[in-house]
Amino acid sequence: MVELGDREFRQVQAFIHEAAGISLSANKKALVTGRLERRLRERRLTSYAQYLALLRAPQEAAELQQAIDLLTTNETYFFREPRHFELLRALALDAGRAGRPLRVWSAACSSGEEPYSIAMVLADAQGELGWELLASDISTRMLARARAGHYPHTRTEGIPPAYRQRFCLRGTGPQAGTLLVQRALRERVRFAQENLVRALPGLGTFDVIFLRNVMIYFDSDTKREVVARLVTALNRGGHLLIGHSESLTGLHDGLRALAPSVYQRL
Repeated sequence: MVELGDREFRQVQAFIHEAAGISLSANKKALVTGRLERRLRERRLTSYAQYLALLRAPQEAAELQQAIDLLTTNETYFFREPRHFELLRALALDAGRAGRPLRVWSAACSSGEEPYSIAMVLADAQGELGWELLASDISTRMLARARAGHYPHTRTEGIPPAYRQRFCLRGTGPQAGTLLVQRALRERVRFAQENLVRALPGLGTFDVIFLRNVMIYFDSDTKREVVARLVTALNRGGHLLIGHSESLTGLHDGLRALAPSVYQRL
């Protein structure tokens, strides 16, 4: 095992904070070692200092992305926090009655369970009205999984039975024990790599933005910067949904709290 010294750990902390806005606490040294040590072995490096120097090399963009992928945490499942999806359905139905398609952004989509949950609700509530869904993540590895839309059954238990029957295909033969989101629904989701701690490209504005269980990894300054960016991408009257363990209190005066984890742009 290659030892991760305190100085090198501080350098890793600085690296991932600069690259992705993530604040690694002092007790995460074992996590960093567990996730990066294999890369050191594969690159035949004998210290984390060498690996960090490698990440700064212009020709090592792929390794830089892999390090970011390895150091970001991805935890998600279908229809997580059901009340958010009840709200989304109500908003979609209201907009649909007015003939207005919703535009939604899953701003840290991980392996895709969240955007496909959103897509099922929008397809059910708005049909072919022309709704749009952007799903983004900083991790290319997670985006590849999300685009595939293929999951073990154990990860799909949260999908309501009617949605599972309508929007998913059950694997058979070699694919037994898995579920595939139907192609027609997968093709309605636009996936893109976006880094929330960098200036956003021209994404347009959205009626609903999901940014759930992400800001727990940011320090106060980074939270404030990220929320400011997202508010500019939110239509007036639009909704920003965050994790139930998170709060936007004091971070932006252009939002009002409607319920725990639910905010609306003024």
